[in-house]
Amino acid sequence: MVARQDIYKMSFSRVYPLLVAKAERKGRTKAEVDEIIRWLTGYTQEDLQIQLENQVDYETFFTKAPCLNPARQLIKGVVCGVRVEDIQEPIMKEIRYLDKLIDELAKGKPMDKILRKNN
Repeated sequence: MVARQDIYKMSFSRVYPLLVAKAERKGRTKAEVDEIIRWLTGYTQEDLQIQLENQVDYETFFTKAPCLNPARQLIKGVVCGVRVEDIQEPIMKEIRYLDKLIDELAKGKPMDKILRKNN
């Protein structure tokens, strides 16, 4: 198993194509993945691209996010065998929020529900 600090130091640009591929395998799009990331973090599309080009690590990606969406706390459920709402470490929780949203996308959930609109 990979240590948490190793996950935190992993380049977000290394993980991003995996998130996109997971969505695309299920008929979803890169644009939808980007929309989820922007909703979660507050990055603009341009800023997201800069983060990818600069190969920032996961920890920096989330700690420097312009505006973590307060509605992200509505994200519930299990990802990687762990209940998201039970995760105590702040950075790990943000990573798992993103994982959960991409899982929901890949399972065909409508974007309005993924982005917790009308909650």
